[in-house]
Amino acid sequence: MEQRIGSSSQPLEGAGSDPAFVPGLTSPRSKEAEPESEAGEEAEGQGEVEAEAEQETPEVEDSEETDAEKTDAEEKGAEEDSEQEDSEEADADGPVFEAADRRARIVADRRGVRLTLDDQECEFRWDEIGAVETETARFGKRFTITVHTPDRRWYPIEIEAAARSRFSEWESQLDEVLDAYFEESE
Repeated sequence: MEQRIGSSSQPLEGAGSDPAFVPGLTSPRSKEAEPESEAGEEAEGQGEVEAEAEQETPEVEDSEETDAEKTDAEEKGAEEDSEQEDSEEADADGPVFEAADRRARIVADRRGVRLTLDDQECEFRWDEIGAVETETARFGKRFTITVHTPDRRWYPIEIEAAARSRFSEWESQLDEVLDAYFEESE
């Protein structure tokens, strides 16, 4: 019986040896065509610079008007922010669940559930949530919360607790929030 050492697959001809074999790739430009095109580009570039210089003078006047509009928009934004802060303070009256460790954080309140891991965030309103599942590790101090959406997607997050005794406290706080807000949206 004869055995071969090495791969039994044959090398592919085409893309492996010839990049032009792949559709959509273009061949490199020839060096003879480059000097002509560069000279044409320089002439076009000078025309564009002159056109931009002519357009800049009217824009200066417009920018003064837009500054006033910007300050009005900023004032309106500040008013909206203060209204939003007031509404958040009003939302703080109900139960709130919050758990965090050095990397992850979960907040569940009147607005919904917010998950944060490092610099990534996602927010779910109560009408976007199909279920919220909790799981504790058999060994260790990891508390896993999974948010399920109606479109069969799930978003788990693990929070590392200081002690396993925190698990029951977190469970009861989360149940309180779910009882208060999750039933309301349905």
